[in-house]
Amino acid sequence: MFRVLITDPLSKLGIEQLLDATDVKVVQKTDLSKEELLTEIADADALIVRSQTQVTAELIQHAKKLKVIGRAGVGVDNIDIPAATAQGIIVVNAPDGNTISTAEHTFAMLISLARNIPQGYRSIVRGEWNRKAYVGVELNNKTLGILGLGRIGTELAKRARAFHMNVMAFDPYLTEDRAKKIGVQKASLDHVIAASDFITVHTPLTKETRHLIDAKAFSQMKNGVRILNCARGGIIDENALFDAIQSGKVAGAALDVFETEPPGEHPLFTLPQVIATPHLGASTREAQENVAIDVSQEILHILRDEPFKNAVNLPSIPAELQEKLRPYQILAERLGSFSIQSAEGALEEITITFSGELAEMDTAPLSRIILKGTLSHYLSDVNYVSAPYLAKERGIKVTEQKTSQSHGFTHLIHVGIRTDQGEFIVSGTLLNGLGTRIVKIDQYPVDVQPEGHLLLIHHYDRPGAIGRVGTILGDHGVNIATMQVGRKNIGGRAIMMLHVDKQVSETLLESLEALDEIHRVTAIDL
Repeated sequence: MFRVLITDPLSKLGIEQLLDATDVKVVQKTDLSKEELLTEIADADALIVRSQTQVTAELIQHAKKLKVIGRAGVGVDNIDIPAATAQGIIVVNAPDGNTISTAEHTFAMLISLARNIPQGYRSIVRGEWNRKAYVGVELNNKTLGILGLGRIGTELAKRARAFHMNVMAFDPYLTEDRAKKIGVQKASLDHVIAASDFITVHTPLTKETRHLIDAKAFSQMKNGVRILNCARGGIIDENALFDAIQSGKVAGAALDVFETEPPGEHPLFTLPQVIATPHLGASTREAQENVAIDVSQEILHILRDEPFKNAVNLPSIPAELQEKLRPYQILAERLGSFSIQSAEGALEEITITFSGELAEMDTAPLSRIILKGTLSHYLSDVNYVSAPYLAKERGIKVTEQKTSQSHGFTHLIHVGIRTDQGEFIVSGTLLNGLGTRIVKIDQYPVDVQPEGHLLLIHHYDRPGAIGRVGTILGDHGVNIATMQVGRKNIGGRAIMMLHVDKQVSETLLESLEALDEIHRVTAIDL
């Protein structure tokens, strides 16, 4: 009999499957003191919390039988993930439970924005009857641009199509086949920004998406565009949005999230074109029940040794295998991250090949790490366990191969990326005393340490090309730490791989790409 301890309030409907299970005993005790919690956790097989219970390292140490911790929601800030992982305890959350709720809230904000509903309400309760002041626009035949076509973006697209909107979408993992199935037009980020009447963001907040919509993006938009953010504060530059509304470029904005929450007396609230809600995307009874249902189901799967998908930490593997694979974990994740940053286009297929001594090991954990490194460049909620599920959900084919051919190395990992614009391959290894190394990029042999700020430059092997690159970097105050040059034929195509001391600007990249010898420049941060 498995003992499941629930220490935060959850709806009875949400945990019904646990209560009905014949192999589970549910113990619900909320508002426990620290001492009471330490006592209760001692013989629990599973723990379910929301945000109130702090699952500390001390608490985990007292959990002698604990196999899994479930968070009925998305955020896991109140759980000590490293401590749980060290004890071999799986931590799961419920990232899908609020999908419909957030999509519906976004659509409600979309209609309210188009028809000035909040402004009209405020006017009429003041005793006014000013119909001409609140003339709106129809959604019919308007273009909705969705930035990020994950679960929520997909649901929003379905609702927009029902209102006869033209839906365009940008997502780095969106393929043509998936776009057709959803019924949207796949487009580049710049094209979506330039062609849309309404723009809504549904990406995670990462280094790449912070201020994704900035002053430059606003300048490329249609006059009278309307902006929505029910995803994460910080994706839209709020100061730039303020300026764009005041200038008339943006006709209105609907915001559920903010860079700082609560936002306080925000300048945007002084503008009548702005409507806002206090982060209500997931605030429905159904969403709160759904996250409890989802995490309860995951708990049962784990306790019964059945497949599960929403773990946020690396599952326990045998100590002997873990010891053998540990030196390769950093290399694996960085090869995944390097490959996706280097490739162009929407990701369609990943091929992972293990060579030499690695071919004789169980490399499944390394494949998950590579996949996580690849997907996490654009997805903040990806982890070692959910990565295969998220890849499958997005139609990305993943293949693992093994070969005894080591190409002169004791062990070698190849990561091949195929996108809708071409293929890219990177190979890496561990060198005794020197650590991780990238030893081949496409057909070019190199010796690159995969860390820090890198520039990958595809160019033509002509005299003076390297000098001109160095001059431009110097003019922009960027110091070169190391440089590798790879080529196959004199005068043909070649690559430069540079380590630089700081992150480079878009202006610098544009200056490099303006050189006649340069084919493409990619900034990579590891």
